[in-house]
Amino acid sequence: MVISLRRSLRLLKYLIVFVMLAYALYKVFGFLDVTLLPMDKYRVPEGSAVKVFHTGIDTMEPETPLQRLKLFFWYGE
Repeated sequence: MVISLRRSLRLLKYLIVFVMLAYALYKVFGFLDVTLLPMDKYRVPEGSAVKVFHTGIDTMEPETPLQRLKLFFWYGE
């Protein structure tokens, strides 16, 4: 019984260390994400830049499946 208690405590110790290291690695990756990619992709452009995609503007949808397929291969969307 003493041996199984020692094994259980050792397993618990390793489990706690593993969880702490996993959490630390998670926080490091979060910090690197914020520091390496700080810009907001969806912000309003500054200066003479123009946003290409505008919501709410009616666009001409292709009428036939062939035109939609051509548009798909042309733009890759």
